[in-house]
This record gives sequence, C-alpha cells and structure tokens, in this order.
Amino acid sequence: MRAAIHQPQYLPWLGFLDKINSCDIFVILDDVQYKKREFQNRNRIRTPEGAIWVTVPVLTKGRYYQKINEVIIDNSSAWGQEHIRSIESSYRGSRYFDKYFPPLCGILSKKHEELCGLNIEIIRFLMDAFGIKTPLVISSSLGVESSKTRRLIDICRLVGADEYLSGAGGRDYMEEDLFDEAGIRLSYQEFIHPEYEQKFEGFVSHLSSVDYLFNRGGTFPEASEQGGG
Repeated sequence: MRAAIHQPQYLPWLGFLDKINSCDIFVILDDVQYKKREFQNRNRIRTPEGAIWVTVPVLTKGRYYQKINEVIIDNSSAWGQEHIRSIESSYRGSRYFDKYFPPLCGILSKKHEELCGLNIEIIRFLMDAFGIKTPLVISSSLGVESSKTRRLIDICRLVGADEYLSGAGGRDYMEEDLFDEAGIRLSYQEFIHPEYEQKFEGFVSHLSSVDYLFNRGGTFPEASEQGGG
C-alpha cells in the first residue's frame, strides 16, 4: 500500500491533488510546525493582469513554534468575503464556474476559527469535485513523536503502508537509507503541470487547482495531459 504525507494547503495546486490521487492513503500532516509565507494559508488565482495571492490572515505574533493544527485565523477582517469576490471576479463566465463556485463560496462564507479545519474542508471539496476517493488520515490522531524522515517512516508503519510517495523535492533532504532499513519502498512524484486553456489570454502555471476546476471541470488531468509525467 502506498502512502503520501503532506501539510494541508489552502486552495492547493494540482500537484497536491495529484499526490493524493496517486496513493492508497493520504496523511494530512497537521502536527508539525507552521511555516509562514508558504502555501498553508495562501495560494494564487488568475486575473486579467496575471496571478495574484489570496491569503488567509492568521495569528502569528508570539506563536513562532505553533503547530499547523494550532494556527488560529484572524477574523478581524472579512477575508472570506474578499476571497469570494476575488474568485468570482476572476472566474465568473468560465465554463464550469456555475457548477463549482456555489459550494466553494459556501465554505468561504463560514466563520472558521482554525486554519487546519478550513484547509481540510477545502481539500475534501476539491477531492469530491475531481472524483478522488483516497482515504484521508490526520497525523495528529496517530500520536507520532519522532521527527524528520523517521516521522514519515513511523506514520507509514501505523497506516500499514509499505511504500512512501514523496514529492520531487524530497530528494534534497530525505534520508533514503532509513526507508531501506525499514523495508519501505521510497518513490517520488513525477507530476508535470498540464497546460490548458484559461479564461484569459496566455497561460499561467502552478495556480490554485480551482483555476483548472473552473476552466476544465472535474476530470482530473491524466498522465498524457501532464506530458507523460
């Protein structure tokens, strides 16, 4: 059984969903340190002028070592309505906008207190939209206390996986010999971002997957569309 493990992202890109779609069980890594200026609370959407960031404001002052599942959203501003307006302005008129915007709007309209809960709800929405059936496990429910590569191995053992699917960047830091010692096969994701027709002229890659969803619908890109990756 192949497992993948990753921190929950906000409005994740296609590569994140491809990793979920490429494994038998996906573990949401919610009990590691939150990192600012990454994709846990922000992502990019397409506008006529190019890509822009949509960012969920979170409380970070004095909370440097907080875990992802401890991050609280700063609801002092109407950020959800701002994101709704930005998404609607950018994608209204796209082929599949009317089908997928209402449920997404419903998620963003609610008052979420925890970033992790918001991200997981959006991830489940996107999985459902793309027909991805992979079971999700929340890492904090497993009680793993090890770190780095050993943490990944311990999680794989607990969920019964004999193969771990890493992102391509894992080659730079993964202690591959530890997987060999544990009898767990290590493989790397080979996702190549598809190029597709967007609402505006030209193509911008590595946006939130809602860009693909609104423009192409719920058929997840196959390997052939990814250029063979």
